[in-house]
Amino acid sequence: MKIYLDHAATTAVDKEVIKAMLPYFDDKFGNASSLHQFGQEAKEALEKSRETVAKLINADPREIIFTSGGTESDNWAIKKIAFTNEDKGNHIITSRIEHHAVLESCEFLGKNGFKVTYLPVDRYGRVNPEDVKKAITKSTVLVTIMHANNEIGTIEPIEEIGKICKEKGVYFHTDAVQTVGKVPIDVKKMNVDLLSCSSHKLYGPKGVGFLYVKKGTKIAPMIHGGGHEFCLRSGTENIAGIAGFAKACELAQKNMEKWNSHEKKLRDKLVKGVLERIPESWLNGHPEKRLEGNANFCFKCIEGESLILHLDDKGVAASTGSACSTKELKPSHVLTAIGLSPVDAHGSLRLTLGKDSTEKEIDYVLGVLPGIVADLRKISPLWKGDR
Repeated sequence: MKIYLDHAATTAVDKEVIKAMLPYFDDKFGNASSLHQFGQEAKEALEKSRETVAKLINADPREIIFTSGGTESDNWAIKKIAFTNEDKGNHIITSRIEHHAVLESCEFLGKNGFKVTYLPVDRYGRVNPEDVKKAITKSTVLVTIMHANNEIGTIEPIEEIGKICKEKGVYFHTDAVQTVGKVPIDVKKMNVDLLSCSSHKLYGPKGVGFLYVKKGTKIAPMIHGGGHEFCLRSGTENIAGIAGFAKACELAQKNMEKWNSHEKKLRDKLVKGVLERIPESWLNGHPEKRLEGNANFCFKCIEGESLILHLDDKGVAASTGSACSTKELKPSHVLTAIGLSPVDAHGSLRLTLGKDSTEKEIDYVLGVLPGIVADLRKISPLWKGDR
């Protein structure tokens, strides 16, 4: 049996998405900048896709700039807002639990003349909007807080934070890579100026995403060249990928409620079963304000890496945290930020469900996981030392 429970890392491309992409590899292969029929077919697909994607987050199509994915979008939003608005100030505010694409962009700015404030979170991983308000100074040019955490699934109070930023006249960016297509998003209601998204988190192809840039936002291009994407992101557009991304957004908007209900039912069964069957285990993240398909556990006195390998031997694909950092031996910065010790943080397991996950798969995991944990504890000097 092969069971995939790592949907926060990536998702399989939906068959309808693949179907939507295929014509642009063959019959409609044109360059969207070309004036002839082939180019205009591609251009039409590009603009229709832009409209579809914009609809999912209640944006204007001209506010959608296609990129290669969430990492590029985060880097662009943070670095270019900072440098473009350097005349107004040199202060950036973020949180301690952001994705590495955000944290490392902020660290880069910190080494290049900017001051960065890293806000703490509570034990559930939530940022306090009042902390944002207190941190804003006359030199603050950008606040960047993720919509939902990729490791523990906690959803942040983005609308409240956005309102504060709007009142203070500060640009607000949110990394919504984990939420677009999974949580209803209205960029106007949320008061965001910039929002990052990646296609492969919602059953679209890898290598494509977008950056929402609110009309009137002062931001410089990330890539210069032929003036593509409203002169903000030059480079021949990936029409096949963009068409697939748009189809994925269309499917997400149509099925969001159904998929969320399905994932929540399975997640609740998974959480209940794990906590009942495995002693000295707990759930990380907010118990209610979290992504429906996310379950992040810690198990006392075991190594998460060993747990992942044993699960893989049993046919279960899982993670110890962010897919971008699972090869590191350092404890998760997210788990230590919510108050876990480095030792406890090393014993984490992230199981993330998708639209095609089944109850049979959950039953299987609940059948094999307790035994794996028990076996690992038998050879753990930490577990013996506690007893």
